Amino acid sequence: MTLAPHQPVTRVVVEADGGARGNPGPSGYGALVRDAETGEVLAERSGGLGISTNNVAEYTGLIAGLTAAVELGAREVDVRMDSKLVVEQMSGRWQIRHPGLRQLAAQAATLVRGFERVRFGWVPRERNRHADALANKAMDEAAAALGAERAAQAAQPAAPLPGAAVTPEPAVAPQPAVTPQPAVTPPPTVVPPPGTAPAQPGPGAPAAQPSVAAAGRSWEPPLAEPTRLILVRHGQTELTAQRRYSGRGDVPLSAFGRAQARAAASRLAALSRPVAAVVASPLQRCTQTASVLAAALGGTPVRTDPDLVECDFGEWEGLTFGQVRERWPDEMRRWLASTAVAPPGGESMRGVAARTRRATERLIERYPGQCVVVVSHVSPVKLLLRDALGAGDELLHRLYLDAAGLSIVDFWADGGIAVRTVNDTAHLAGLGSGPVAAGPQAGAVEPRAPGPVGVDGGA
Repeated sequence: MTLAPHQPVTRVVVEADGGARGNPGPSGYGALVRDAETGEVLAERSGGLGISTNNVAEYTGLIAGLTAAVELGAREVDVRMDSKLVVEQMSGRWQIRHPGLRQLAAQAATLVRGFERVRFGWVPRERNRHADALANKAMDEAAAALGAERAAQAAQPAAPLPGAAVTPEPAVAPQPAVTPQPAVTPPPTVVPPPGTAPAQPGPGAPAAQPSVAAAGRSWEPPLAEPTRLILVRHGQTELTAQRRYSGRGDVPLSAFGRAQARAAASRLAALSRPVAAVVASPLQRCTQTASVLAAALGGTPVRTDPDLVECDFGEWEGLTFGQVRERWPDEMRRWLASTAVAPPGGESMRGVAARTRRATERLIERYPGQCVVVVSHVSPVKLLLRDALGAGDELLHRLYLDAAGLSIVDFWADGGIAVRTVNDTAHLAGLGSGPVAAGPQAGAVEPRAPGPVGVDGGA
């Protein structure tokens, strides 16, 4: 929206952002235009894009901001974004390889040519908070619209089987419920990338407004090396063997866990692609595993990232699933039902997911087109795989991750993602099962899997 009538301004600042929940996932963009002299906000733009990718949403935010600057009569524009990819590509320093992003960049370039001067500059996220807030609000609305659509689809009665008797419905047509929608500025006209279908508009969106489909869903072959993350769960600890919740407790690897780390190191050393870095949770079961891996990779330095640390299980730390269920039955039931619920005195899986995404984004930005080994715990690895697969929270209960198991995910600069391997344990075949309590895995004897982490018997 334009905030108030203004006389044409000579020089403005455009701040823009965009993002997707899950990449691809429910997405949105935000942009605003400021008077370069006074800092006054002259216009705001935001909107949802259905299912799309981070990069498509960021480019759409740029197009929206430039369009608003045109409408205000600006002649000079300073563009500020925290997307290094968009800034570098629009500045001509990086190639634009994905055809879908090429079309969006071409639309932005057409707008740029209408000004006397445009300068692109990268800013850290904390200096792009206004546009980020607009984009996040649009993403929330897109996610809510998608959830409402799925709920409506789930509520539809199943089609009767052939030959089944059908009870006639009353002749009165039901009146649809109408939920008031917030006023949202429609997205700018954006040409969908080739080979993709436009996303469905959310409730209340004008039918004539086009939207952008996920660039990552194109079947175009990738033209550049992706950033590859090799995800390694740390080796076994004494708590892992006893199937106890192990969150922030800083327990070391067991002797068997060190053997698992050496086996994983041998596997990684045989990879043909060189490893640029080894990044680990700061807890010693991860740093010990990472040190063994790094040594096998020729002394690659180990960095730690606190966002990769395990979930804080609070008062459940060190207990088995059965002990927790006996002492906190209601709390356990709520925790299993929602990633927004935290154990008493602990952290929710939703909180773990937020920091895992931050860590992933930093790695992709810091090591573009390179291979990085990430040593972490059950919860962060599961959540990263959930997002990469575009899956729901139920995956957290169904996915099993062994100690020292490997998973591989590729991330392309245009937002494309490929999950190549999940919980590969071929390198552990000669080690046996180690000193793990006999019998079925924790959760197999329970009425349902014991949560995102307990199903693996410790973290």
